[in-house]
Amino acid sequence: MDFNTSLFNDLQSRKERLQNEMQKSGVDACILTTGVNVFYVAGSIYNGYFYLPAEGEAFHFLKRTTEAVLENAIFIRKPEQIVEELEKHGLTLPKKVLLEVDTLSFTECSRLISSLQITETVNASVLLRQLRSVKSEFEISQVRECAKKHVEVYKQIPRLYKKGMTDLELQFEIEHLMRKHGSLGIFRSYGANMDIYMGSLLVGENAESPSPFDFALGGKGGNPILPLGACGEAIKQGDAIMVDMAGNYGAWMTDMTRVFSVGKLSDLAYKAHEVSREIHEIIKQNTKQGTACADLYNTAMDLVKKNDLEAYFMGTKLQAKFVGHGVGLEINEPPVLTPRSKEVFVSNTVFALEPKFVIPNVGAVGVENTYLIHDDSIENLTVLEESIIDLEK
Repeated sequence: MDFNTSLFNDLQSRKERLQNEMQKSGVDACILTTGVNVFYVAGSIYNGYFYLPAEGEAFHFLKRTTEAVLENAIFIRKPEQIVEELEKHGLTLPKKVLLEVDTLSFTECSRLISSLQITETVNASVLLRQLRSVKSEFEISQVRECAKKHVEVYKQIPRLYKKGMTDLELQFEIEHLMRKHGSLGIFRSYGANMDIYMGSLLVGENAESPSPFDFALGGKGGNPILPLGACGEAIKQGDAIMVDMAGNYGAWMTDMTRVFSVGKLSDLAYKAHEVSREIHEIIKQNTKQGTACADLYNTAMDLVKKNDLEAYFMGTKLQAKFVGHGVGLEINEPPVLTPRSKEVFVSNTVFALEPKFVIPNVGAVGVENTYLIHDDSIENLTVLEESIIDLEK
């Protein structure tokens, strides 16, 4: 089966899953306009509104032309025209509607509610993120292709290092290599104030700097407008270099972290790194469909405490309270692996596990891999050497 046929069949299945959930909740229609959700249900991104009734075919209300081939595409200048177009097609106006109320502006939400005379809204983002968290065979194939390119780029990182480089100069070389391997450049994430470009590289003491963004670790960044990641300081002897660059080689992403060093690191850094690897091994042996997500966090924390590493786990000055997250069209999809999570893993969920440590005066250490949940096991999709590689050897 070719790519286009597989994508078409997958889009039909996604629409049916969405409508089934709508019917269970008594929702009359769903209106989507954010890029990632429109892509999920339509196979392309466009400027306009995806409209899906609880029963029947979808409509694409377009405000600008698109190269995509879409059935039931209707050009409009403003959302108020949706009403007359629905009436032309013999459809009644919906009362209870799924809207992306957490990502649309107040003005746009109010305009849609007023023009369609909507009496009740339900947050579409919650449902769409739940649906997207369980991947189809087509989506899994796309994740696998991304993982292959992600691994291939990471294999070549050691040859990019030159003595005397700054952290930004090394990151630029990695980004160049990523683009040559097909990286899209954009790094899609969910939530406000989550801007980042292609990933993060943390060297030495910069790993201790907290960031306002809700990522695992921070870094000062190179400019106040983007206070995250590499900061332009020289890489020096004894520094740990944590590379956490996005696997954004297609619509479905992967997440992966490896650590390099310039010369020998402290014994504490190597100990913490090995604990991270041990956490991965224990979790790989004990995780499958039905495993509670909170168990993964608790497993990690138990081993951290056993090795007296709590002060360094997931940061120092600011410690993240999660140890992993779902991955897909966005880098931070459900589930989130926190101690209070009520979620359990479902087969065909893809998630990243990232138990990391920050060692003062050395930098960040730890491994991150992307895994696929099966009925009775999990599969590592980002298989690559996990030990700390000395760039001077």
